[in-house]
Amino acid sequence: MFKKLPTIVGHAIAGIRPGLDQLLYNDPALKDVPESLTLESAAFDGPTLPRLFTADGKGLSPPFCWRGVPPEARSLLLILEDADSPTPTPLIHTLVMDLPPRDGRLATGEIETRQGPFPPHHERHDKTDLGYLPPDPPPGHGPHHYAAQIYALDAPSGLSATPGRAAVRNLLHRHAIARGLIVTLYERK
Repeated sequence: MFKKLPTIVGHAIAGIRPGLDQLLYNDPALKDVPESLTLESAAFDGPTLPRLFTADGKGLSPPFCWRGVPPEARSLLLILEDADSPTPTPLIHTLVMDLPPRDGRLATGEIETRQGPFPPHHERHDKTDLGYLPPDPPPGHGPHHYAAQIYALDAPSGLSATPGRAAVRNLLHRHAIARGLIVTLYERK
């Protein structure tokens, strides 16, 4: 989408970005939710997200694994947000709802790309499509922070297949009992 945008436009809008403090993870209402989940991804280990997982590469969804799920959890929610998108709020690149409430993993490419839901969970991103939206920052916009978040919930999500950001935030306010975060960078030169 942004790949063909002239670099000069990216430079012009470089100051338009919500920032890390606007991530769902940093919502003040979640400050007392324990950061006791461990979320890991080999794609987040280096200084930047490998091109394989971006619109400049194959656009595969990164692998994720998590542990430390509390016994009272009834479902898990995985979110990937771009804190630096030129939008009023961070752009959601994927939302995987109702993962089983236990330690687990998703393999590389397991979150489908734009082809529809990944049974038995739902995924969506802010472009009103289901699946994984590969990072596609505007050229010249600078580095973007991609924040993967995992939440343990004390209830099933109860969200529609295409919930809005407000519905996700409200769900987290009511039902998040543990959380974890990892962040990586990606920049299109």
